[in-house]
Amino acid sequence: MGFDRSAFLSAYDALLDRWPVPVETLDLDTPWGTTRVNAAGASDAPPLLLLHGGGATAASWWANAAALTRTARVYAVDRIGEAGRSEAGDRTPPRTVEDLHRWLDTVLDALVGTDRVDLCGHSHGGWIALSHALRRPDRVSRLALLDPTGCFTGYRPSYLLHAAPMLARPSERRARAFLAWETGGVPLDPDWTRLYGLAATFPATRPVTGPRPTPAALATLTAPCLLLPAADSRTHDPRTLAARAAKLLPQARVRTLAGVSHHGLPYLRAAELDAELTAFLAPSPTPDLPTP
Repeated sequence: MGFDRSAFLSAYDALLDRWPVPVETLDLDTPWGTTRVNAAGASDAPPLLLLHGGGATAASWWANAAALTRTARVYAVDRIGEAGRSEAGDRTPPRTVEDLHRWLDTVLDALVGTDRVDLCGHSHGGWIALSHALRRPDRVSRLALLDPTGCFTGYRPSYLLHAAPMLARPSERRARAFLAWETGGVPLDPDWTRLYGLAATFPATRPVTGPRPTPAALATLTAPCLLLPAADSRTHDPRTLAARAAKLLPQARVRTLAGVSHHGLPYLRAAELDAELTAFLAPSPTPDLPTP
């Protein structure tokens, strides 16, 4: 089954229409193509950049947008070269890890200038967020990682085995079957599932990945960090993920989200997820000034 661009864009817009707050769509020109950003929240609020997981899109944060925009200016970004509304056009999308971080630098320059930003990433987006915080510590205020892959532990062999048919011969049917397995057969949102299935057939380049950060590199992390493993994740062992993260990042806050799998994030159990994120990202109270 080939990629149906019209159906994909229709499904993308249907999910974006479910954001419960006004959304401003921004198209940023970069050396790698045009980057689509879905922006919401007060323009003078602290900036929060959301990086979706592999196979998902920037529209996927609809269940979290209301809570996050109460205190942040949210920027949900579609990566160039992956399914979404970003387009490389006649340019080459990021091919290397350095390309990826230079692209993210360009996006941040356009959105916030030299200001620091909070980063939140799910799955592969978590690896990008953590890698960027390590490479560009002067740009990142706080870091939230939602069941991240490639950061603290490897994939389960069973996960790779179940993903193989979808990756070898992508189709919406295979993507739906994979989701049903990973999420344990719980009811999934039909709009999100439809978009994920269509995205599986996107003629994308190979996602840019890199090695797991070394313990020495992680020891240099300066940004406060929140790590939220998914208790029912079949992607990796969430207990191993939590234990290794706590050991390698002793200053991080590690809270396992009960009752949700890797691909159920970020919309299943959204209330619990949003409570953790908003508490972590809450603006610091302004101290009372002494009375003269």
